[in-house]
Amino acid sequence: MGNKREKEFTELIELNQGIIHKITKIYGNNRDEQNDLFQEIVYQLWKSYDSFQGNSKFSTWMYRVSLNTAITIFRKKKIKYASLDDISFKIKSEEYDSEVEDQLKMLYAAIKKLNDIEKAMVFLYLENRPGKEIAETLGISEVNARVKMNRIKTKLKKIIQENNYD
Repeated sequence: MGNKREKEFTELIELNQGIIHKITKIYGNNRDEQNDLFQEIVYQLWKSYDSFQGNSKFSTWMYRVSLNTAITIFRKKKIKYASLDDISFKIKSEEYDSEVEDQLKMLYAAIKKLNDIEKAMVFLYLENRPGKEIAETLGISEVNARVKMNRIKTKLKKIIQENNYD
């Protein structure tokens, strides 16, 4: 890939890196796992960047690749470390705010108790993604996405109540 493509990719990642930070927060158990997952997601995005053809928004494609990477890694229960040293660009990472509100911490604690697909759905929902985009990203119908989301909301309420997070 030429410098123009690398520059375009870097700018898109920097503009949308909040997506990656939020995914790493949901799927990573500690700061090291989150940092490793961030790098792996960026690496996977870079590897598959040529496949992005603009048929959907960049952020939709980025959600799909990022969530698939996180789910794949944590289903295997091991992180494969990707070396980005051979890539000539560097992503400027904004430090994710670790001083999140107590309610957000409680929500993340409850979300961690969900399965991988449920986590992905909640993430997309919290990102205010439209139902159609959630369904497209996860490869399910809109109706199925709505039904699953309602079940997940009920499950989260129960988790929060049982653990006195409220």
